[in-house]
Amino acid sequence: MSLVTETAAAPSQLALAHFEAAFSFETDCWDVHDALSTSKQDFVLLDVRGTEKYAAGHVPGAVDLAHRKIIGSKMAAYPAGTLFVVYCAGPHCNGAARAAIRLAKLGLPVKLMTGGITGWLDEGFELATAALAAA
Repeated sequence: MSLVTETAAAPSQLALAHFEAAFSFETDCWDVHDALSTSKQDFVLLDVRGTEKYAAGHVPGAVDLAHRKIIGSKMAAYPAGTLFVVYCAGPHCNGAARAAIRLAKLGLPVKLMTGGITGWLDEGFELATAALAAA
């Protein structure tokens, strides 16, 4: 018996519920790219890594808002019911999960873009850059 089969797979109905539910929490780079490139963007994309990393390269159309700066007063500028999609550096980074927690605590709909910048680049998509504002 391998380490893979040592623990039995979940029953199909339980696996179905699990994997279907995952789509309510996550989206992927390809789907975000498709929405951005076909004018079907019905969400706000948040780059939650910080301004310097955002300036160095970010998903085109993303808003620069570090996860630590997600507060009610900033989010009140968006219409009620706005869906926020968050991303950070990649699977090795938990900034997007931290941002998702902050948004959820504020009662806002949120999904995580799996893969972050790493996934975006792995798909072959380009990054945009921005000049840093003078201090």
